[in-house]
Order: sequence, then C-alpha cells, then structure tokens
Amino acid sequence: MNETAYRRIVSGKDRGLGAGVLRVVFFLLSLLYGCVIRFRNFLYNHKILPVTTVDVSVICVGNITTGGTGKTPLVIWLCRHLQSKGLRPAILTRGYRTEEGQISDEPALLAKACADVPVIVNADRVAGAHKAISEHGAQVLIMDDGFQHRRLGRELDIVTIDATCPFGYGKILPAGLLREPIRELARAKAVVITRSDLADQKQLEAVTETISKHAPTAVIGQTLHRHTHAVDINEQIINMETLQGQNIFAFCGIGNPDAFFDSLSHSGLNTVGTQTFDDHHTYTAADMEMVLQQAKHDGASMILCTQKDWTKCAPLIPNESSEIFASIVMELDFVAGYDTICGQLDALLESKGIESK
Repeated sequence: MNETAYRRIVSGKDRGLGAGVLRVVFFLLSLLYGCVIRFRNFLYNHKILPVTTVDVSVICVGNITTGGTGKTPLVIWLCRHLQSKGLRPAILTRGYRTEEGQISDEPALLAKACADVPVIVNADRVAGAHKAISEHGAQVLIMDDGFQHRRLGRELDIVTIDATCPFGYGKILPAGLLREPIRELARAKAVVITRSDLADQKQLEAVTETISKHAPTAVIGQTLHRHTHAVDINEQIINMETLQGQNIFAFCGIGNPDAFFDSLSHSGLNTVGTQTFDDHHTYTAADMEMVLQQAKHDGASMILCTQKDWTKCAPLIPNESSEIFASIVMELDFVAGYDTICGQLDALLESKGIESK
C-alpha cells in the first residue's frame, strides 16, 4: 500500500468497503501498539529504563506523528544558529532506510546544508553521541527525529507539528499517524508549528489550543517554509521569477506530499502535474524516465522535486533531459516565537557553561 492510499484510508477520505474493513483492522492493531508505547513511556518516566547522559548539551528535534513535519529544516536552522555563535554542533540521526556503507536522503541533505557539521548516522544514539564528542569535539548535539528515542538524555525537546496535518487524524499508528498519544507532548519544552502559512488563522488557533492543553509550559513558535530558488543538475541557480514563468511538473517521496505541492502553488508556481512516491523512496532510472514522460505528457517545461529527493534521484536523471530537472530550495522562517526559542537555547548553553561569541 502506498503512502497516498494509506492516508486516504486513515483520514476517512476513502469510504469504500475495503477501506472500512482496513480501518477496523488498523484500529485493533493500534490498541496493541498504543499499549506497548504507553508501557515503554511508563518505564522511562519512572526511571525503570535507564537514560544515558553525556557531557555536552543535547537538543532533540522530533515529532509525535509519522511523515514530514519539517524537522530537517529546523535541524539545519539550529546548526546554523549555533555555528553563528562560534560553537561546534554535531547531528545525530538514525539514517532511516540506510544501507551499510551508504548515506540516505535526510543525512545527505543535512551534510550538504550544514557545512563543517559532522552528521553521525547510527541507530544507537548513545554510541553516536560518544563518537561525535570523542572524534569531532562537538560541544552541542542535535538529535534528529529523537523524541521517541529516550535512551539518550537531552536538556531540550523541540517538537515540530505540521499545521496542515497536526495530530495525525487523532489516532495512534496504524489507525492514524500518531507515534504516541498527544498527551506525551508534555515532555516538550518547545513546540514549533511548521507550514503555518498553509493554514488559516482559525486552524492555527485550534492547533495552538491543543498544544497548550497538553504542553502548558512549552514555548510555542510558528514557522513557514519559504522557497528561495531552484538548483539544476549543473548546480546552476534558477530564481523564483524564472520558475514562476514555467509550467511545473512536481514529484516527491516524502511523508506529506500534499504540503509540498501546496507550497509550490503558494509560491506562485504553475503546477501542471504531480507524481507521488512513498516516503524515503529508493529511486530508479525507470522512475526518472516515467517522471520525464509524464511531465512531457502534461506539457511541463520544468520538473521539480524536494532537496531530500534530489540527493537520491539526481544521478539517475536521463542525460538528454537533465536541463529541465531541478530541486527547489527551501528555507525556514520564523513568524512567531523566534525570540523565546532563541532565549531557551541561550539559557541552555549558559547553564552548561558553554561560551559563545
């Protein structure tokens, strides 16, 4: 079952008989999964399962739902913020679907976007933390996608919540997209609502109210994902004005494809066709040829994908058509809560005795 079909089932958009049966099955499975998660959290909350601490500050960026919620852009922002203070951060990531000796899409994107920042790919976050400290002299560790990985202690949990699908349809996996009950937001010290420009004010107020209910002491920020330009296979920059004059075919293999496509329209691009692949899809040359043919059929003059997808599909692009493929570059902008979240970071560094310039 692909990502789109699954989301249609758990969201209730697919009203067919088969979808209804699957929702019942998913609900029963979610009861079992929820029991396991609650028991695990109980063990950590009551210090029955041990938590390992390290000698440097650990900042965790995570979420409570599956799929793309904007964690990676926030990790990049954090790295750059810490580097601007003259500090040496390192990123800890599990490297989802990474084969031995290879680097997957998100670690590759992080390594490219955060120059001189070590990216430690290891499902064992504790081992990764020790490596970052001993081999790279890291002063601050940023644990990517680590809210549920509680074995490594952290001083600050930042949870990202996508404004376009904030709470995973209110159900735990696989009946919904929640990795754990919403009340576990109480562990977070900061919550960042991402893609806030793709939701209206009433929706944002409802999301904020739910966050405040379950995490009353957490600082709440809001960000948007701003497209700045595109980059083609030859590393040539294509500005937004040029892109706005093209007929765009867009494809992606991310957790929330609709948000990506909506963001293109929000940036004034004319999207004439789209293609969705599963999250963390391993692209093939046949995939790229299929995308090319579909784009031609739809009358596209430019084919765009996310930066994450680009790390895997760029080497597979057909040579004769490489000039029309590009990745669109996105940056994170705070629209609310910037000062308070920066204040949290500064207070954390000060408490650990870390000097910044």
